[in-house]
Amino acid sequence: MASADPYDQLGVARDASQKDIQKAYRRLAKKLHPDLNPGDKEAQGKFQDLSTAYEILSDEEKRARFDRGEIDASGAEQQQQRYYRDFAQAGAGSQRYEDSSGFADFGDASDVFSTFFSQRGRRNFRLRGADRHYQLEVDFLDAVNGASRRITLPGGSTIDVSIPPGTRDGQTLRLAGKGEPGPDGGQAGDALIEIAVRPHPFFKRDGRDVRLDLPISLTEAVLGGKVTVPTPTGPVTATIPKGSNTGKTLRLKGKGIPGRDGKRGDEYLTLQVMLPDLPDAELEAFVSRWAAGRSHNPRRKMGL
Repeated sequence: MASADPYDQLGVARDASQKDIQKAYRRLAKKLHPDLNPGDKEAQGKFQDLSTAYEILSDEEKRARFDRGEIDASGAEQQQQRYYRDFAQAGAGSQRYEDSSGFADFGDASDVFSTFFSQRGRRNFRLRGADRHYQLEVDFLDAVNGASRRITLPGGSTIDVSIPPGTRDGQTLRLAGKGEPGPDGGQAGDALIEIAVRPHPFFKRDGRDVRLDLPISLTEAVLGGKVTVPTPTGPVTATIPKGSNTGKTLRLKGKGIPGRDGKRGDEYLTLQVMLPDLPDAELEAFVSRWAAGRSHNPRRKMGL
């Protein structure tokens, strides 16, 4: 480990924003992830150190505690110094450190240590294990419909991740107890899986809705008709109205992205009228004879 300081681990300044911290982690994680460095113990160790540093700095509360010196670079509690005045304040009103002459003294040293250890004993000093951060890339449709994926952890072990339907890009999934084991039998930390959703060739997410540019032929635009269109759950049939122009939007209700309540958003189709790729003599002849077509000005609303 090059440095125990999480800021040095991530290569960011102490006043770095959360966005900069996340970017630095993603950049380094792509280089050091065990899946990309099979059998490389040094890379695995660096990835573990990187994950620990990110676990502290990505959590604003933990970051503030580290900056104040309350926890160390591993996330463990720093031992706090105790002074005589702490015990005097704990016993305020009992006069326990005053003798009959009115002068304060230390009293019986055994009382001081018994107080310290009794107060410490009332606390649970079994520290929780550190959380571990991972990144998992998934396809757009897997994020929309839900899926199960297996990832490799540092050390070679694997874990199955259930991706809930409707998962968003950048969303973090928490797997309780799958992080680092706690010292001295303490509770294990969690595995935090950050999801990166790959772009889809033609679907675009808009909240719970899905948007799609749908090419249609000139014949379909003029005469209308039924066409097959893709949705995240499979192809369906949609009706194109007669006289549809490029830019017209149709809605397919309930064909979008599911929410936590199980209800899906909608899919919106933006029509794009497409001419044949190759010149068509018959079409050209018809258009040249079409008087109404020559008089039609689609740019009149632009004052042209």
